[in-house]
Amino acid sequence: MNTREATRQQLLLRAIVSRGDGLALNGWVRESGARMGRGLAAYQANLGAAAERALAGSFPTVQQLLGEESFAAMARDFVRRRPPARGDLAWLGESLPAFIADAEGLRSEPYLADVARLEWAVQRAEAAADDDGPLCGLEQLAAHEPSRLALRFRAGTGMVASSWPVAGIWLAHRSDASDRFDGLWEAFAAGRGETALVWRRGWRAQVCALDASDVPFTRAAIEGRDLAAALDAAGSSFAFDAWLARALREGWIAGIDLLSNSPET
Repeated sequence: MNTREATRQQLLLRAIVSRGDGLALNGWVRESGARMGRGLAAYQANLGAAAERALAGSFPTVQQLLGEESFAAMARDFVRRRPPARGDLAWLGESLPAFIADAEGLRSEPYLADVARLEWAVQRAEAAADDDGPLCGLEQLAAHEPSRLALRFRAGTGMVASSWPVAGIWLAHRSDASDRFDGLWEAFAAGRGETALVWRRGWRAQVCALDASDVPFTRAAIEGRDLAAALDAAGSSFAFDAWLARALREGWIAGIDLLSNSPET
């Protein structure tokens, strides 16, 4: 997108959200006068509904937790207070987790912002570039020192750390099992948080709760640190063989890369 088009979209979005008369759009859109006013009014009338639909698509678990009416009210308040910075509504929810965290009326549900963070990570994982090719470089593990190797994760892979059982909440809302919430009540009662891993398998994002012992290594590896540094971060009790077996089974990593800027030791 060129600079002029980006500016035009910004001005249009501001005029829609502010419910202004559109005078600032003169020279930036083809329509003018009464015709521009009618078009702008139509955009303004539809923005709340469009925002609600876009956010419901990105944050279905948050919608279920709040209920449709409360979610709709929040979505419309959100788009008024934090108007979209770009024309693509797929990005509308980027700042919703922060908005929820700051919302006075949602303080009674403190886990909600982290659930939204997880759902946004899921959304971005599913929008990531295709990355389902065969695993490459596994043989590097036997040929080189860990300081010369780095794990390459599938596109869209990320982590969400929370003081709440966010992975359990997300998974429970996608299950039909009669006991799907039992573990959640126990986690809430114990004050047990989770670090969720998000990755994509085929077209769909996957979510799991990482074991606490796996979190430091996984975080360091995702951040791009070499394998030796990631193992140091993990500590002596970390079982790399078990972690790697699960990573290969679940499809977390795309390859193991040989680093060119680290001398062999």
